Amino acid sequence: MSRLVRASAALMLTGAFTVPLAPAAGAAPMEPAGDTAFTLSLLHANDPESQLLAASGQEDFGGAARFTTLVNELRAAEESGALAGADEAEDRGVVTVNSGDMYLPGPEFAASREDGAPFYDAVAARYAGYDAVSMGNHEFDFGPDVYAEFIEQLPDVPVVAANVDVSKEPSLAALEEAGRIAPSTVVETGGEQVGIVGALYPPLATITSPRGVVVEDLVAPVQAEVDRLDAAGVDKIIMISHLQNITYEERVARELTGIDAIVSGGGHEVMANADDALVPGDEVTVHPDTGQPLSYPLLATNPDGETVPIVTAGSNYKYVGLLVLNFDAEGNVTSVSDRSGAVRVSGTGDDAVAPHPEVEAQVTKPVSDHVAELAETVVAQSDVDLNGVQNPGVRTQETNLGNLVADGLLDTGVRNAAQYGVPEPQIGIQNGGGIRNASVLPAGPLTALDTYAVAPFANQVAVVPDLPRSQIKELLEQGVAAAPAASGAFMQVAGVNFAYDPERTAQVAAADGTITTPGERVRNVILHDGTVIVEDGEVVDGDPVTVVTNDFSARGGDLYPFRGADYTVVGSTYQGALERLVTGTLDGRITEAAYPEGGSGRIVVGEEATVPEPGTGPSPSPSPSPSPSPTDGPTAGPTEEPSGKPSDPASQSPKPGNGNGSLPKTGTAVLGLVAAAVVAAGAGGAALYLGRKRKAAPADGAAPDA
Repeated sequence: MSRLVRASAALMLTGAFTVPLAPAAGAAPMEPAGDTAFTLSLLHANDPESQLLAASGQEDFGGAARFTTLVNELRAAEESGALAGADEAEDRGVVTVNSGDMYLPGPEFAASREDGAPFYDAVAARYAGYDAVSMGNHEFDFGPDVYAEFIEQLPDVPVVAANVDVSKEPSLAALEEAGRIAPSTVVETGGEQVGIVGALYPPLATITSPRGVVVEDLVAPVQAEVDRLDAAGVDKIIMISHLQNITYEERVARELTGIDAIVSGGGHEVMANADDALVPGDEVTVHPDTGQPLSYPLLATNPDGETVPIVTAGSNYKYVGLLVLNFDAEGNVTSVSDRSGAVRVSGTGDDAVAPHPEVEAQVTKPVSDHVAELAETVVAQSDVDLNGVQNPGVRTQETNLGNLVADGLLDTGVRNAAQYGVPEPQIGIQNGGGIRNASVLPAGPLTALDTYAVAPFANQVAVVPDLPRSQIKELLEQGVAAAPAASGAFMQVAGVNFAYDPERTAQVAAADGTITTPGERVRNVILHDGTVIVEDGEVVDGDPVTVVTNDFSARGGDLYPFRGADYTVVGSTYQGALERLVTGTLDGRITEAAYPEGGSGRIVVGEEATVPEPGTGPSPSPSPSPSPSPTDGPTAGPTEEPSGKPSDPASQSPKPGNGNGSLPKTGTAVLGLVAAAVVAAGAGGAALYLGRKRKAAPADGAAPDA
């Protein structure tokens, strides 16, 4: 079915299971142009991730409104053949697809969770005119029911996934019954049939919470669906898949037959040719195996010796991919047009496009207004400066803001434990590298947008049940292994006090969490209920301990030695947990007594831990419903960068202080916080908007009139 013929044999893979091909240059057809019977223009995108307003830090690029205009202009040009090359056929068609991650937790997504608001990401997708979309991992960040809501607001666009079983989730099963979710779809274009098969990352449950959704290893079910389409006479087949990185797509391409091209999602790779203009700040991704930049397309060879082009288009509405495939009369691909490549979404310069007026009115304006509202929405009043400076600060020592974020994890873990069938956690662990505001939040009003600045990633609250006490010590050892040097692995904790000696042997952990050098720094560990876990550096025998952390750490981020322990995400991002803590459990008031400057003695240097006072920390009451209004979820795809890498103003090293001017402070000016929200969304999204309507902070902490 698929035989991509290239002029140079050097561009072909040598076998179906060899090492990946170095990225190829543009193709020239081997056969005469007259042998081209049909030209298919494939417009593709992936990972828009609710970046609806503009590319992060690049206001003149990206954005759903400009993206929509560009897609529509390209579709019209491809249908008319206005830009066709000599190798292309007069008979032509156009298909438009997206490979998933249609939305992502963050300030812009939060606009869709307001009472009466539409799903703005679905509104934007409707105007883009997709013929099919794939499932992505982030679609499940709030659980199957929210995903079903999104699909319901995206009428007439099939969601394709050949290796996904949704039968145990009623809301999604109903959509499957109605034909809205299917293994594949067939699009009629230019008098030809084009099959589109979907595939999703098999270990989906390790990076999000699909609940009852089951994802199978994809090769067998995808091949079965391709074979079914082939038997039905469909001789042009595209796979749109969300497999998290393009090397996974390569492996799959070398194992499947009958697929003419693959549109990849989840990896955010920038793939382009030398003459393709990029969004400022972007660079073409280097292939991890060959070390060469990913030119467009990447080629792989299937078991039949046929070459399969693989394409992707960055992320966040920054590019539209254009793959132009030439077919012979038997449905074999004979060439890829040289004009294929990445087309950037620009609002400036020679390639500028105007925002689509309907998308501008129905998406851009209300979402912009919502982000501005976040900057004005007070979620709590703080009686004390909250220290989020990184060094010295959350990456070197206990701070009161670190305690607040860790308490948010423990609060949500306890509150949601019953619903998710896990034990109530006793310890909360937040890696310091995940606290990103890099400043002091001054006493006074704390806004919703402040919480996004503190916790900008799409990391989810994850409960890790019943860890041996020896492993608890190893986790704490990892948190202080780099001390006194600053490290993103330095942990802020809840539910536990501990003492450590930085002069003693530091623990060394391998990439898989195996301890190669045992640590001797952690000397004394006491839970807030008075249970002693470590005494004089030795683990005290006793019951296992349940930990709540974020899913980045639970997966072994910062070399935390969880070592593949099972964990369950419990219905909230860490930003959502922080906001729920301050608005609910703390009733809108952050007191100096509970969160004193310098911390409350949870982490001390020495031999003896501070003895917890009765009732230390917030005490949520478990509830039958999860803290935030949406359900399940987590992240992936870029959640958190390695937290030891400074990518923000945190490289400064201010002197310790108590808010008297020796530390930078973050104000609450609307414009500054709106900018912070855009940065937060670009950093990987961040969290749910708790409830569909916010409540003002209580008396004396009431939000000022907007």
